[in-house]
Amino acid sequence: MSGDFFFGVFLFLLLRLLALLYNLLRFPRLRPAPTPSRPTASLLVPARNEAANLSQTLPALLRQGALEVLVLDDASEDGTPQVAEALGGGHPGFRLLRGQPLPPGWTGKNWACWQLAQAARGEVLIFTDADVLWEEGALGGLLEALEGQDLLSALPRQEVGENPLVGATVPFVMGGLFSFLPHPFLEELRVANGQVLAFRREAYLAMGGHQAVRGEVLEDVALAKRVRRYRLALGHPLFRTRMYRGYGEVVEGFGKNFLEIHLHNPLVLLGSAFYHLALYTLPWLCGRLDLGLLGVLERTLVQKALGGPLWPGLLAPLAPLLLLPAYLRALLPGKRWKGRAL
Repeated sequence: MSGDFFFGVFLFLLLRLLALLYNLLRFPRLRPAPTPSRPTASLLVPARNEAANLSQTLPALLRQGALEVLVLDDASEDGTPQVAEALGGGHPGFRLLRGQPLPPGWTGKNWACWQLAQAARGEVLIFTDADVLWEEGALGGLLEALEGQDLLSALPRQEVGENPLVGATVPFVMGGLFSFLPHPFLEELRVANGQVLAFRREAYLAMGGHQAVRGEVLEDVALAKRVRRYRLALGHPLFRTRMYRGYGEVVEGFGKNFLEIHLHNPLVLLGSAFYHLALYTLPWLCGRLDLGLLGVLERTLVQKALGGPLWPGLLAPLAPLLLLPAYLRALLPGKRWKGRAL
């Protein structure tokens, strides 16, 4: 490949490093804080086949001191309601809801969240995935940061275990935003993370809640676009999650929403695949070790900034190759998640 091509690669990597530097200095960070003495927050957990995750995460939610913790069982087949009831049954603020059949035109998660919102009593509605572990002081820190906002979206620390294929891919995708654009541009684009979303109840209902985005796969971004006052913050001191435990889950999970992330446009999707191959893989294949090391440095610094282990950053050259099946899956029909067609 020509020198002009690799000069372009250098410029893109430089831009990513500059965005990373800005975000290191200016990206809002959540801090733990005591829960207010009179909490008005409802913690809302949609759960479909989440028995294993809830056994780890539900006790921490119950300790946050929220007004209530609601778990909605969405036709699980793995004992999710039994686990939830066993862990939360004696807690005064806990309720287990049985989900109603999925109506036409809805995605499963949006329908579950809408049912949770309708049952909740809090002035603040906090939707959190069943695989997100809340640390001590997380609720207080989240409520403190929500002041003056309609919606706050937090980015948890992504845990990957010891699987190198998961370690190479999940942090590469989930951490890539931190060096993609400076924080104000991310907020302007309404980049959001559905793993933790905190709404003012009044604002949530005014914009139609999950009912207004019932068919959206990227419901977090769609919701963020409908509110006026929005904040995106780093939440890794307060929240951590392990999204996928195997490479097959990575391909299926990212494959279900990669096309939506790329504006429903196959050309944009393929352009993204080439962009990441050009920045992180091709320099190594073409003997440009200087650029290869620059890409690894950028991704390792992202890992450091987000509170994760450093070793996934060293696997950055492999990540674009390992994600190619997810890009392909995004282009194919018949996507499914947790045993349900999207």
